[in-house]
Amino acid sequence: MNARLLLVRSFLFLFLLAPLAATVQSTVAGTPDAGLVKRALAAELQNARNTQHPMRYLLRKSTPRLTSTKDMFETRDGTVARLVEINDGPLSKANEQKEQARLTALLRDPESQSRRKQSQESDTRRVLKVLHALPRAFIYQYAGEAVGPTGTVEKFTFKPNPEFDSQDLETQVLTEMTGEIWIDPAQERVARLEGHLEDDVDFGWGILGRLYKGGWIVIEQAEVSPNQWRIVRIQLKMNGRLLFANKTFDTLQEQTHFTPVPVGLSYVQAIHLLRGGSSAADQNTARQAHH
Repeated sequence: MNARLLLVRSFLFLFLLAPLAATVQSTVAGTPDAGLVKRALAAELQNARNTQHPMRYLLRKSTPRLTSTKDMFETRDGTVARLVEINDGPLSKANEQKEQARLTALLRDPESQSRRKQSQESDTRRVLKVLHALPRAFIYQYAGEAVGPTGTVEKFTFKPNPEFDSQDLETQVLTEMTGEIWIDPAQERVARLEGHLEDDVDFGWGILGRLYKGGWIVIEQAEVSPNQWRIVRIQLKMNGRLLFANKTFDTLQEQTHFTPVPVGLSYVQAIHLLRGGSSAADQNTARQAHH
């Protein structure tokens, strides 16, 4: 993997996934329940490793230039997607033909999907590397109650542990991140996280790139089916430099209409379902009507 791609993907996974595990085994003193954050993170870690509850859902991603919506399937062969909307409208005939051609090519080239799955697994390994560093990376402090989407939540602030020494690219960003994490005390799950960069972060001694201070991210989770929590909203604003080019991250991602799918579903089966004309939203509506 080239240096630019490694930096971008490591950055995104650090901010989109790692913060949800930022409380494991941290020192939290003077709280109503000092073990709450630790138990909540244990649930997040278990959920991250659990492949027994695959989902179909809609992923809407917005940037200043474009909004796209994809119908997503989690399969035993990795995630498969079909583009269904651009700028909140249906695809043009030409774009629909391109999308169908892409899916046909994917069906004919299982190695391509295999490489995608390997890439996803590589991302997961980098996230796990960060998780192993987190017990030493942050200090947490109880900050009181708040009202979240699921009701009352317990808030904790976090800041870098001055004794933590980052040894690799994946964990360097942790040395400058501060923020606040909300926990649903009833289900002991992370409901919201807001993180900020308090100073610039260099990658590869500044050679690979830099993230500039002032950037921020908000992540929200919710229970999307009984006892199954997923990330439902991510808003990210960040400026940086990748190699010799300036880069702006300004995105909003929303995941909706979650529907469980069979364990062991193949990517081929998922593509056939994606082509069946019934979207994740349609299936979710039908399921609610049935019940």
